[in-house]
Parts: sequence; structure tokens; C-alpha cells
Amino acid sequence: MYRDHTVGVIVPAYDEAERIGHVLESIPAFVDRVYAVDDCSTDRTWDVIQRYATADPDCSAVNRDEAVADETVTDAVASGREVPPPESLPDGGTLADPQVVPIRHEENQGAGGALRTGYRRARADGVDLTVTIDADGQMDPERMPALLDPLVEDEADYAKGNRLANREDWMEMPPFRTVGNWLLTALTKVASGYWRTTDPQNGYTAITREALCAIDVDRMRDNHDYCNDLLVRLNVADMRVVDVSMPAVYRDEESTIDFASFVPTTSLTLARGFGWRLKECYLDDGVHPVAVCYGVGVFGAVIGVVTGLTAVVESLTSDSAGGRAAKSAVALAVSLFLVVTAMVLDATANEGLEVTRE
Repeated sequence: MYRDHTVGVIVPAYDEAERIGHVLESIPAFVDRVYAVDDCSTDRTWDVIQRYATADPDCSAVNRDEAVADETVTDAVASGREVPPPESLPDGGTLADPQVVPIRHEENQGAGGALRTGYRRARADGVDLTVTIDADGQMDPERMPALLDPLVEDEADYAKGNRLANREDWMEMPPFRTVGNWLLTALTKVASGYWRTTDPQNGYTAITREALCAIDVDRMRDNHDYCNDLLVRLNVADMRVVDVSMPAVYRDEESTIDFASFVPTTSLTLARGFGWRLKECYLDDGVHPVAVCYGVGVFGAVIGVVTGLTAVVESLTSDSAGGRAAKSAVALAVSLFLVVTAMVLDATANEGLEVTRE
């Protein structure tokens, strides 16, 4: 238990037999329960997890039918009622070490699928605060209180690590990761509405029970784009987010991300999330200026591009394309102004959902 709050830690793992043991050993003693999720690894990851297991995989609330447990949580959230924690939840004061609950997927479900399983278990167990930490040893468990403090002090509902906060930290990242991370940061700002949040791919996070119950965990994305999707869902649920400076350690591990599929998949996830967020936040109760500016701006940009391309084609065969090119330039300029205006209005509307912590 941490400052009178029960804590659960999800450790998703895929082919991490050489590292997950050290991660489990280094989990702080104040943690009540560790959900070690083996996502159908092809190495001995499951064997290592079993050696550290101190609780049956069907312990406590998980012993109940999961569908019933999830239905109870969903109904309570919809009606605004508090969901009472199960009686079997550890109180944090009677355990010398965290309980390690071994969970294994019979089929690989991806990074998001492993987190989804852990979140469902933590939610069913009624854990107050749920932390996610990777099994590759890049994240320092001793920094966990920095993530938990803003949640315990009711400053935020979701805390995430940020490797881009300090130049010294992100300079340690491999160059291709740095470039990709900054690009995804820019795209995720637009899609999620958290304009001051950076490093969206950081997997070191903490979330309150209330926030976990407010989002639709079962609809979380399966793969590495789950973290971008989660930020969108948190914004729609009006949850406060805080970035916590958190350096990472890069060793000789190989990334499991297939960039050939990750880039288009994440781009599509962000596009869908952006559209869904605009609908939920700015269209359900009438037409909001943010939606109008974005809609007209994007439509105008498409018209401007088409007109410009047409002018280029005509210029090859005639000298009368100047007027069309001028119209294209005007359309693009107006569109850019409207899109920037929408971004400013969106950032202003979401200002209260982003927490700055020294």
C-alpha cells in the first residue's frame, strides 16, 4: 500500500525471459499485487514468471466470473455509483512482498492486449492505483512514487513517464526512436487534445481506479498504438493527465515493433481517435467552433490542393493557369488559418486536463 492506496503493477512480457526476473525482483515492497502477463512468449518467459508467482492466477476477484465482474463495474460507472473493492484485496500492511499473479495468453494479443488483460484484473480486484511497467528493464521501479504522487494527491487521474522532458534524457535515445517519438508526439497532441503532453509511446504509467472504470478498456487497441488510443479515451472521459520526467535505459534489447506495420496502423488509430474525439467532445451537444474550424479548414485544404494540381497540369499545355494557381494559394492560406485556429481553441478547451508538476 502506498500512502493509504492499494497499488497493482502490470508487467506485460513477450520473450523477456532474460530480463523479467530482475524486473519482478525490483518491484517496490509497497506494491500489493503484480500482474505478470506472458503474451504467449516463444522463450522461457512463462517459466520465469512461474518461479516468482506467489498467488494463484484465479485469486481474489478473478475467481469470480469475469463477465459478471465487468458487468458490475460497467453498471456502477454508468449509474454513478461507487464500485466497492473485493474483500480479498490485500491491505498492503500484511505482506512482506507483493503478490505476483501469473497470467498467460494462449494466443499472442499484442502489447495492448496484454495491458488490457492486466487492467481488467486490476479493475476487478478493486485496486486503487494501477501501474504499467515494461519487462525489458528500461524503466526504474524506484521512480514509481513519482508517478503515484500526483494521483494520490488528486492532482491527476493518469500519470505517464516522459523521456523527452530533459535534453540529457532524450539524447540518450537511439536517433531513429527520437525522431519517431517527436513525430508521434505531434500527431498525438492533435488526436488526443493533450497539447502539452509528450512522449506518448512511454509505457511507464499509473492510473486511478476511477479513470480505469471511466474508459472502455475492452476497446483498447491490441498493439503498440494502444497508448495513443488510451490518451484519446482519457480526454473524452475528462481525465487529468500529467507528464513525469522519467529517463529510460537502453541496452542491447531489440524492439519488437514492426515499423512497416506500426506507422500506418498508428496513423489510422490516431485519425480514427481524432474523429471520434471531435464527435464526442464538440458535436454531441451542438456544433462547436473547434469542429467547424477543423472541418472547413481540412475541406478547404483538399480543395486548394486539387486546384493547385490542376493548375500545374494546365500550365504544361496553356498559359491561362495563373488565376487557378492564385485561387489555390488563397484556399490553402485560409485553410491553414482555420486549422491553426481550431488547434488553439482545442488547446484552450483542454487546458484544465493537463497538469504541470515541478
